[in-house]
Amino acid sequence: MTAHHLYFSLIPEALIASMLPPEQFGQYYATGHKYKSKGQAVFFEVDSSFRNEYFDIDGAFAKCVPQPDGMPKHSVYISMYRVLEHLDINALGNLYLTTGMGATLGLQRSDKLPSMEWQLHMYQCISPINSLVVSALNPFAYYEDIATKPSKFFKFPGVCFVELELGRLAHDPENGQEGDLPYTFIQHLREALMTLHPETKHNKLVHRVHSLEFPYRMIKNGFYIGIGDKFVYYPMLSQAVLKKDYNNWWRSANL
Repeated sequence: MTAHHLYFSLIPEALIASMLPPEQFGQYYATGHKYKSKGQAVFFEVDSSFRNEYFDIDGAFAKCVPQPDGMPKHSVYISMYRVLEHLDINALGNLYLTTGMGATLGLQRSDKLPSMEWQLHMYQCISPINSLVVSALNPFAYYEDIATKPSKFFKFPGVCFVELELGRLAHDPENGQEGDLPYTFIQHLREALMTLHPETKHNKLVHRVHSLEFPYRMIKNGFYIGIGDKFVYYPMLSQAVLKKDYNNWWRSANL
């Protein structure tokens, strides 16, 4: 029986059928094939039994068959529009991070959100928008503020975002040393952070449209995805664990 996999790609947003297992799919998707561009790949594996009438998944699986030479079919695109909002969060499996060199790391969902003291945050929204935002809200409160209990006139049906490291700027945006933060917009970032207040100013847009690629070493805590009133967390492995147990991936991520 032909093995079919279903993937929800975040860069770019797409639902894809494939015969490749996650590690091979990540390598194919990141390093390019014929006319495909190269770069980081971030994607979820979706339960292959998931169905929503918005997607013709069965039709895609029917086309996802071995090639004449016996090679597995790499990809059949099912949708590239409004994918996230039509998924079921319970159908999402592991989250995979693939480097530009094709090395893939799998992250598992946590059954609880991280505990943290009050501090400032920076969120890279990945889907369905790609904005860079600083916030005085923790990840769950930020999701509520833009999705389920919006404080503005707009709201999103679902959002996937990653928290990025701010270093000392998270507690002292005006005078904190930037250290090894790699961002080229440090002064603009400081100014945006300084406008935040836990009671009067929760969020500030840093870049309306921001590059979807980001240094994996700058991931703080992990990834968050919400669809409707459901919200889950995929913790990033510590750098110590990555260096010890996933050294090849870590080296590839920092080339």
